[in-house]
Formats: sequence, C-alpha cells, structure tokens
Amino acid sequence: MRKGKSQRQIAREMDLNRRTIANYIKDYETKKARLTGSKGNSNKEELIADIVEDLRYDTSSRKKVKLTEEVIDRIKFYLRENETKRAEGKAKQQKKKIDIHEALKEEGFDIGYTTTCNTIRKINKEAKEAYIRQEYALGEVCEFDWGEVKLVINGKKKTLQMSVFTTAKGNYRWGDLYHNQKTEAFLDTNASFFTEVGGVYKEMVYDNARVMVARFVGRSEKEPTEALLKLSIYYGFRFRFTNSYQAHEKGHAERSVEYLRRKIFSKQDTFSSLEEARQYFKKELKRLNTKPRENAKSAYEILQEEREYLLPLPPSI
Repeated sequence: MRKGKSQRQIAREMDLNRRTIANYIKDYETKKARLTGSKGNSNKEELIADIVEDLRYDTSSRKKVKLTEEVIDRIKFYLRENETKRAEGKAKQQKKKIDIHEALKEEGFDIGYTTTCNTIRKINKEAKEAYIRQEYALGEVCEFDWGEVKLVINGKKKTLQMSVFTTAKGNYRWGDLYHNQKTEAFLDTNASFFTEVGGVYKEMVYDNARVMVARFVGRSEKEPTEALLKLSIYYGFRFRFTNSYQAHEKGHAERSVEYLRRKIFSKQDTFSSLEEARQYFKKELKRLNTKPRENAKSAYEILQEEREYLLPLPPSI
C-alpha cells in the first residue's frame, strides 16, 4: 500500500492531512492482519471488499491545484519582499508561509496551503543551488571580509586587520591594512574600494563582524548596524550577510583572506612603517590581479569589462 513511502510523503503528494493518512494506514493494517488470520473464505471475501472499498478515496469534491505561473510569480514576490525586510532589520515583520498563503487567497488565487508550502520549498531550494553554482553576472556581486595579519612594524610585532574585497565574477581582489575593525576603518575601506574600481557593485556580501551586524535574530537573521545601512543608502547597493551555519556560504572573500595572507606576506612581513606595509600590499595586489591565468582573462581584464555594469559613484560632497 505504502510502496516504501512515509506518511508525510503520502500526505504531501495527495494533499491530505497527515492524520488522515495515518488513520487510513492503521485501518488498512488492522484489516490486513485480520485477513491473514482468517480461515473462512466468506469472511476473507468480506474483508477484502471492505479494504478495497475504504481505500477508494472520494476525490470528486476536491479542487484541482491551480499552480499557475502567475501564482509562482506572486510567491516569488513575497519571498523577495522578505529578503528586503531582513536586509532592513525587519526580520520579525516578514511573512511566514501561512501569511503568504493567506495573501494569495486574498488576491483571489485558488491554491491550497500544502501546495503553497511545497512551492516555497522548491523556490528556496533552486535559489540555494543557483548560489552554490556561483554563476554571477558582470558588476553584480562583491564580497567583503576581515582577516588578521601578523607583521613586524619598526621592530615591533603588530597584529593588523586586513580588509579584503573579492569580486564574484572575476576574483579581482583589493584591500588595505588597519589597526582595528572599527566603524571608521570599515567606512574608509569601502569608500576606497568603490573609488578604486570606479563604481559600486549591485550587491555587497558581508560577514558577521560587529561593525556590520548590530545583533542576531535567531540562527540566521541579522540586524544591520546603522553604519552599514547608511553606507548602502549612500552608495545605492543592496547587501546580505553570509550564513555562519552554512559552509557553502563562506564565499570568495574568506578564501581570499587566506590566499592573500599566504601569497603576499609569506614573502615579506617586516616593514619600517605601516605606510610601507600598505604600499607593499597594494603593489602585490596589482601583481596578482594582472597575472595571466591559463585559458582565462586576468582578474584585472574582467574588472575592466565589469566597470560599465557598475552603479555610478555618488557625487563628491
């Protein structure tokens, strides 16, 4: 009867309540046990007829699921609306699945709650798979992260903070060195990066540092700091945070921190001043970005192509 399927799966496929399915299965198995232990032929025939009769579900009154492209588009609209609310620090005001279903019903769409949930699950799964494939459009996404680097400055051991930007499309890397990760350093390095590339990426991806995340709302929801909100409004980009519980969302920037630390500062880690270290860092970044890649354009060449797709820089004040 079940063909190896779970009660949950059967209920989902038939758009029935799981308790209803459980009752059908329990009743079927009880009658099957009685049939197995029955000795009289007439009694067996009655039980078989009873089982078959009970399993003929009456579907005449059930409405056909109307999952049209229009309905799917509206569900995607509400999911994008939720993304915007999360980015604006309004996680508690986003729509849950039941709210999306109610909104669809209010708009006049004839769709069941189970179908709505299944569709949302499928859309979210497809979105995750697209993210994992990491296929990006020109000028679309850039990632940022902080990393520590231990250097000797003027004879003294120093632990400096290395800001790292990595473009998702071409792996163009840029960064700077700071004494700390405070708001002033965060704002300065973002402004410097946008000036360096001559525009603004449409989406910026940040990690979970305090200078960017004011507080956590549950396991995956984050409320942005005022500094990040103002920065995004001024430059016109949208932003999102990496999910610290999902390994595949660590992104380019986290790998770039390790890569740059090894490729650049393994060769030289002693400088007479912070400014000398910064200039060395910039020189080595340029070398890596212009380095030819086998059967591919250099990171700098791809950046040149991206520039016409970037958002324009705001006018200088």
